[in-house]
Amino acid sequence: MLRDITIGQYYQTDSKIHKLDPRTKLFATFAFILMLFICGNPLTYGICALILVGVIIISKIPFGFIFRGLRSIFVILFISVFFNVFFTPGRVIFELGFIKMTYEGLVKAALMGMRFVLLIIGSSLLTLTTTPNNLTDGLEKSLGFMNVIRIPVHEIAMMMSIALRFIPVLMNVRMLINKAMRIQRMTVSEFLLPVH
Repeated sequence: MLRDITIGQYYQTDSKIHKLDPRTKLFATFAFILMLFICGNPLTYGICALILVGVIIISKIPFGFIFRGLRSIFVILFISVFFNVFFTPGRVIFELGFIKMTYEGLVKAALMGMRFVLLIIGSSLLTLTTTPNNLTDGLEKSLGFMNVIRIPVHEIAMMMSIALRFIPVLMNVRMLINKAMRIQRMTVSEFLLPVH
């Protein structure tokens, strides 16, 4: 599951998006996320999806690689959609005991699901097209004005860089632990609670 996470990974290829200044990519990602949360209607989400498809094509990152990152959030997405569909008050479409599917719940779940998917893909594109060092430098330069009010911008940017670098490391460690446990035929509970 962790190997399907694309946030924090860098996909090296020669594209115009990769060559952009990191500050431009940070600002564009921030504006994209802001647009997702401010304008919550299907037309806006459709425009955002078209923008993402265009950026993915220009960045030369395979669609399969990007959409692989959605597998890791499928459970969270499913639970969120389920609760919105069945527990949002409104006009009842289907009823089974205390569980009611409402029209308003379906609309809310669809919009929330689209927003969540677009948010994950949009933020993944930032890290897939920008090295951690460039991302740190871009963040530090973008927020440099905050040094005037004594906010430690360099330290904040460094912490984000370290966190992003450890995502792939954690993925590899988890895969190695899983392989070792399979070889030794241990379950997770036996691994976490050793028998004396």
